[in-house]
Amino acid sequence: MPSNTSFRKKQPKDDGSSWEQPLEEIRAQQRLIHAPNVTDPGYIRQKANNKLWVRERISALLDPESFVEVGSITGRPVTNENRGLESFVPANSVTGWGKIRARKVFVTADDFSVRGGHADGGIGMKAPYGETLAMRARVPLIRLLDGSSGGGSVATYLTLGATYIPGLAGLGRSMDALAVVPVVSALLGPVVAISHFSVMVMGLSQLFAAGPPVVKQATFEDLSKEALGGWEIHATNGTVDNVATSEQDAFLQIRAFLSYLPSSIFDLPYVTESTDPAHRREEELLRIIPRRRARPYDIRKLVKLIVDVDGNPYNEVSSFFEIGQTWGRSIVTGFARLTGYPVGILTSDCMVNGGQYSGSAIDALGSQKTAKFLTLCNHFGLPIINLVDQPGFAIGSIAERTATIRHGASAMAALYQATIPIYTVILRRAFGVAGGAFADPDDGATTRVSWPSGDWGSLPLEGGIEAAYKRRLDATGSPEARDKLMNELLAKFEDVRSPTKTANQFGIEEIIDPRDTRPLVCEWVSHVYGHLLPQLSASKQALHGLEARPSAGRGYKL
Repeated sequence: MPSNTSFRKKQPKDDGSSWEQPLEEIRAQQRLIHAPNVTDPGYIRQKANNKLWVRERISALLDPESFVEVGSITGRPVTNENRGLESFVPANSVTGWGKIRARKVFVTADDFSVRGGHADGGIGMKAPYGETLAMRARVPLIRLLDGSSGGGSVATYLTLGATYIPGLAGLGRSMDALAVVPVVSALLGPVVAISHFSVMVMGLSQLFAAGPPVVKQATFEDLSKEALGGWEIHATNGTVDNVATSEQDAFLQIRAFLSYLPSSIFDLPYVTESTDPAHRREEELLRIIPRRRARPYDIRKLVKLIVDVDGNPYNEVSSFFEIGQTWGRSIVTGFARLTGYPVGILTSDCMVNGGQYSGSAIDALGSQKTAKFLTLCNHFGLPIINLVDQPGFAIGSIAERTATIRHGASAMAALYQATIPIYTVILRRAFGVAGGAFADPDDGATTRVSWPSGDWGSLPLEGGIEAAYKRRLDATGSPEARDKLMNELLAKFEDVRSPTKTANQFGIEEIIDPRDTRPLVCEWVSHVYGHLLPQLSASKQALHGLEARPSAGRGYKL
């Protein structure tokens, strides 16, 4: 977007004794770049689509006055022999350092008003260079994406006078950054994204490998951008993590997400001050799991009764920040705090994938979500609170067609291979292979307790009795007689079903009062941060040949 020409200033006379004139030339270019040209078609199009301009986005995301630009005059100045600097066509990527709650980050932001944000409009690999800076400085990297398709425009062929073999546009550097620092993306237009956390804005952003004109030519599908890759598609298939209602909402979610993570894999997550006492006991937890096993309950309410009531900048009434609520819905994942210490939350939603006894059965998408979240927490050293109510893998023709077992194997592998500490609380069901993987994720070495509502086995009793006593049940002769026999068999098994019987044989280490859950996990996480995570951090530093340095302790206040 050619910048406004209203900032021309008369240049001072140069007597050859100072560097003021060259500095003023630089400042003149910066003034042009920092002010939008409201008559430019690119800027007009941006505003017509109800989008913020690139520098408005940066200001909305970062702490006030904290942005320090890198490459502030990257672009093409347009000069007049008599009048000097007339206008400026900047690169379509704005990059620089900034702060979020006084914590250093690096930002790369697309300027869609310049050549639609295409990679071909970039100069000197400016954005990938910024990603390298973030990785080397060991600070979070934030991408504000609007048009970063990684491709470009065929018009570039005419400018170059030739076509060219497409490069990866710095993809290798992006992969390097992902290995070291948190990478988050706000999708603010037509884009592609590779990051640890991505948030898509309703009605504003789309994600696809190729846009509608290319798709129409290749597949004969005549689709709008929204129909091809809008939020309703990608927020339900797991391509993006969260959905935002506005750009400002997306920035708030990014700030919240980063508040739980360390600045790099070599540091500990930032710990905040909390006003919520560790010894808080919630009476409601004693009744939240229904005595009738087929009845559902609100798992998010249960989580919020355990974790800190403060400490989430996105939701002031709970520290729980959910990730991926719109996809893989049988599994619930997110971050929370316990007396200020960040933790990952992994659990199930018994209201999803229904059936009298199979609600929350883990399907293909739920398995993918589990593996992705565990990998994220393991990579950045967040201990996990694992709240188990897992009836097993989803069954039936749809489950088989979507390769539930294959994706389930990946989830089980992620559980077993995790090196971060995990505290497991069995809330209710743990059946079959999937139940075993969640209830005993590291093969007997995990810290584990159960609530008195625990219910486990190779099969749920209701379905297991149907299989084991099928001939007797089928031979009863009438539905009434069949139901009577079924109830008699259930009553026969009910006594051995009690979790107390399992505890008598040390098959479960401890059955706790649900009201004691918060005090116990708070004590555990304090020990983890004080004794276990520093060792893991030191091991990572040694593995990468780095000198050990102090990790973050109690950090900024929210």
